[in-house]
Amino acid sequence: MEILFSGRVVLAAALGTVIGLDREPQGSDAGVRTCMAISIGACAFSLVSLHVVGGDPTRIAAQLVTGIGFLGAGVILHVRGRIEGLTTAATLWATASIGMACAFGMYVLAILTTTLMYGILVL
Repeated sequence: MEILFSGRVVLAAALGTVIGLDREPQGSDAGVRTCMAISIGACAFSLVSLHVVGGDPTRIAAQLVTGIGFLGAGVILHVRGRIEGLTTAATLWATASIGMACAFGMYVLAILTTTLMYGILVL
């Protein structure tokens, strides 16, 4: 069981890296390390929530969505009449969902979401 969980965390790290690879050269606040950390953290919290005796895994999932939203709000700035950081905030939020998908064994969804996010960021 622990080997399966380890594989899920490694996949979350790898997919978070893919997202961060596009952000790093642009000097984004959320580069490789940040995206990896968010994906791994979301995966680990989700795995823990699956195994809390008598617990409800949706409660931790809901708190992850809220917590990452709060983190994303911290990177949104109002600069010279423009809003900056929305793409970074959305990237953080999507990266957390990738980690959660890995934790719940939704590998195709995680890989598809990563592919789509990378495509969006590159274009």
